[in-house]
Amino acid sequence: MKKASTAETIAQDIAKQILNGTLKKGEKLPSLREYARLYSHSLNTVVAAFEILAQWEMVQAHRGKGFFVRGAPDKPQAEDEPPQAYHRAIDTIWLMRQQLLQAPGESNLSIALPPSQWLADMRLDKFHRQITRSGIGGLFRYGSRYGNHNLRTHLNRKLASHMITASERQIMTTHGGNHGLDLIIRRYVSPGDPVLVEEPGYYPLFGKLQLQGARMIGIPRLPDGPDIDCLEEKIRHERARIFFVQSCGQNPTGSDISAEKARRIAQLAASYDLLVVEDDALADFKRNSSPKISAVDQLRNTLYVGSFSKSLSASLRAGFIAGDISRIEELADIKMLLHVSGSEYSERILDVILTEGHFLRHVAKLQERVRHATSDGIGILKDLGAELFCEPEQALYLWARFPGIDDMNELTLRLLPKGVVLAPGSIFMLNPRTKSPWTRLNVGYLQDPLFIESIRSCM
Repeated sequence: MKKASTAETIAQDIAKQILNGTLKKGEKLPSLREYARLYSHSLNTVVAAFEILAQWEMVQAHRGKGFFVRGAPDKPQAEDEPPQAYHRAIDTIWLMRQQLLQAPGESNLSIALPPSQWLADMRLDKFHRQITRSGIGGLFRYGSRYGNHNLRTHLNRKLASHMITASERQIMTTHGGNHGLDLIIRRYVSPGDPVLVEEPGYYPLFGKLQLQGARMIGIPRLPDGPDIDCLEEKIRHERARIFFVQSCGQNPTGSDISAEKARRIAQLAASYDLLVVEDDALADFKRNSSPKISAVDQLRNTLYVGSFSKSLSASLRAGFIAGDISRIEELADIKMLLHVSGSEYSERILDVILTEGHFLRHVAKLQERVRHATSDGIGILKDLGAELFCEPEQALYLWARFPGIDDMNELTLRLLPKGVVLAPGSIFMLNPRTKSPWTRLNVGYLQDPLFIESIRSCM
């Protein structure tokens, strides 16, 4: 690959600031001489950099006044022309960074978490004193590789509410749901292995499998769950032995698996010796009666991954895996090798929350908020003329496409300078270069006037 010149590197750096909104449309850039002096570049090099930006249609020269930001280009340029920042404007790492940072005044529909005010009644500092009253000696030592014993008792009851029967020896804690997926991939996936995943699907999972060198095979996600006929055909012909699936509130579509499909997947797992990894990180946003593959299978051929990151706090980093005793023992050993143990402090906070009934009241209120936000969000999107993949009763995400938009990447780039950040459908596909008209939208932010106004201006 050709190494970028100094001028190209400067142009790419400025382009990145334009694309992420640091440099706003219409803002005047430092003069060429100021830029050369501030960053110790020659004047000729800076001139060349600004000429590149002008070619990319990201800055414009005003005679006698200087250079001004034009914003992101209206249309993608030829593949060999745009800066690295443009390539990076819409990819997995870019979207993950958006989850961690939201600038004031931005409308970030791409964020994966509920609004912070939905979780405000579960301020973690309220529970610190109760932990210290129960003894702080354990906080200075490593915890069990399986996780805090009292917490696992509560997790046992939580699973029972989903009709999943498990002993405490069948449960281990993790540093959140993503950590659970990582441990499972390390144990059950080797480089070159065929791995079945939903498409569109959970993009951090795709990244983890790619790092492991897996050969990912997409199973179309339909409004009522995975395409079962395609799943069985791929199991047979690809000899795949592991399938990652999200049963309810699927990320990104917000769709729920039907009871019939949960039963069919459990049957396929038994017939073909298939390990089903059921990622249920959004279970707390749904009724307990939502179908679970693990409830049908009772953890014989399934590993159930849960998390409290979205329903309590992403900073708590608390999740769990439930499965067959032998599988949990192996995964706990891997966890011990990598991290020694979980966070005793976080797990004891979670134990207190689950012990005193705070969590059940919180979840009831959270689900009510999600129901209202989902209903309102569907109404807003229909008013904007959007097509919906499905219309769930309550889901953190909706999967939608807007009229006249064939490539959501293009619309995403057009809205970035306005401070509106979307999650384009291509990110949720196995091939991120796939052109997709779909976008994932967080229902907690759909009522933002900036988003509504910006979408209307593009229609």
